[in-house]
Amino acid sequence: MPPADSSAAPDAPAADPNATQTARTDARERASGWRTVRRVAPWLWPEDQPWVKRRVVLALVFLVLAKLVSVGTPMLYKGAVDALAGEGTGWMLAVGAVGVTVAYGMARLMSVGFQELRNAIFTRVGQRALRMIALETFEHIHRLSMRYHITRKTGGLSRIIERGVKGVDFLLRFLLFSIFPLILELGLIAIIFFVLFDVWYLATVVVTIALYVWFTFRVTEWRVRQRREMNAQDTDANQKAIDSLLNFETVKYFNAEGMEARRYDSAMEKYETAAVKTNISLAFLNFGQAFLITAGLVVVMVLAAIGVQNGDLTVGDFVMVNAYMIQITMPLNFLGTVYREIRQALVDMGEMFDLLDQPPDVRDTPGAPALQVKGGTVDLDRVSFGYDPARPILRDVSLRIGAGETVAIVGPSGSGKSTIGRLLFRFYDVTGGALRIDGQDVRDVTLSSLHGAIGVVPQDTVLFNDTIAYNIAYGREGASRAEVEAAARAARIHDFILSLPEGYDTAVGERGLKLSGGEKQRVGIARTLLKNPPILLLDEATSALDTQTEQSIQDELRAAGEGRTVLTIAHRLSTVVDADRIVVLEAGRIIEEGTHAALLARGGKYAAMWSRQRATSDEV
Repeated sequence: MPPADSSAAPDAPAADPNATQTARTDARERASGWRTVRRVAPWLWPEDQPWVKRRVVLALVFLVLAKLVSVGTPMLYKGAVDALAGEGTGWMLAVGAVGVTVAYGMARLMSVGFQELRNAIFTRVGQRALRMIALETFEHIHRLSMRYHITRKTGGLSRIIERGVKGVDFLLRFLLFSIFPLILELGLIAIIFFVLFDVWYLATVVVTIALYVWFTFRVTEWRVRQRREMNAQDTDANQKAIDSLLNFETVKYFNAEGMEARRYDSAMEKYETAAVKTNISLAFLNFGQAFLITAGLVVVMVLAAIGVQNGDLTVGDFVMVNAYMIQITMPLNFLGTVYREIRQALVDMGEMFDLLDQPPDVRDTPGAPALQVKGGTVDLDRVSFGYDPARPILRDVSLRIGAGETVAIVGPSGSGKSTIGRLLFRFYDVTGGALRIDGQDVRDVTLSSLHGAIGVVPQDTVLFNDTIAYNIAYGREGASRAEVEAAARAARIHDFILSLPEGYDTAVGERGLKLSGGEKQRVGIARTLLKNPPILLLDEATSALDTQTEQSIQDELRAAGEGRTVLTIAHRLSTVVDADRIVVLEAGRIIEEGTHAALLARGGKYAAMWSRQRATSDEV
């Protein structure tokens, strides 16, 4: 007896992994598309703004009126032709060919007028939605934590926002004013064909439209995948271009213009390939659409011509049928484009909503009060932290900085010096222990009040591409020109600014590149002085400067710290010899603490670092 499975069917072919992945991607995009539509809908019908509802309703009324007039216009065209051929009846004969022609012209004008009224009424709704989503996205990006921003590429992020915001405007207009009107118009014309002619006209139109829509959607789905690839290459090329321009000086330093051009051209080559495929598929789509529409038009016109020859229809009926088919053709010609763009808008907006759904790592505790700074005491209570859980940076660090005290934190690279500054400003939350200001845990107060209480002078002061006055005034919104100049005097940069041809109105260039390092730092100090914070964080504020410039800025920094709690993070020990206390970090732990003289006398890690730096300085 043969084995039971000897006649079993052969194994089915393995599923195509690419097809499976494509199907999954399409399913995710459909789900994302419905999510996007649900999120856009409230902007068209907000509960708390009735004026928006009124405008939407009025715009829809004018849209329906425009379509009713548009659908009725070919009948007037028929009347004019029949009147001229002597075949008119009823009111057409009474009015005459000229009267019917004038009515036809008025109907066309009314159709355009209603459409433009619709656009004018709706434009404020669309622009309001555009502004709201742009503002929401902009604010959300600023709420996202440092961890998110250092892992994202600025060029790609800006592209996502740009495409997403444009997608909102497109979706609002075309979903409401292209798809809905198209369905309405096709439905009215189908009814007219059935009532005025016979079922074969209706069948021809329905089959033509069905084939046209099926073909358009199938090809467009294929093209959407190509467009997705083109967008990915566009984003990659844009990231490379912006990254290269942001690092302009580095490119020059390493004579890497050719390498950067090759990287950019390689990305653009991939974009070119994707774009060529997209354009070729567009040509195929356009030809296929033209073939289907022309075939339907010919069939209907042949039926009408036979009807005229048999005496069942007038010449005006023949012209009217042709006018309706052309009227169908115009919106259908845009169907592929509109469908593709709606799909693409949904994809682009989906990416933007994914960004909006990205939760901030650091956020205000619900109901958190504002920070109340009385003296400015900073306490690190057994603080532990690591950017990666598997790689701790700070280990059980306890440190108290009294009100008005200047404390310096020094140590080798990677010891966790700058991390303490980031935790104080709450770019990140501690993973163990607590960080308090005047007894208040920084996690329990609002981020806005915390940031308002701390002034930071970083290693490299980055300025906005605006005037010196704007960059100093950035320290406090609404500051007067006199207050800006007073801050500049305190930072000892006022005289330099006045020596410039345009004074305080001098543009500093992208990231402040028109100023020297020392000048940028002084502008940064002036900006912080204008902010007038009770706590000052100097994060290696002079390590990027030459020794002479550093020594000249130290006086400004000491003056800036008077009456404030100052936390100085330093690499050059010569900049912290006057600190009330010096804390030495190594491998995330405090190993020494004391004044400069006491630490030297101890002969430990600090003394060794001091000797090494002095020796290096003497050699130079």
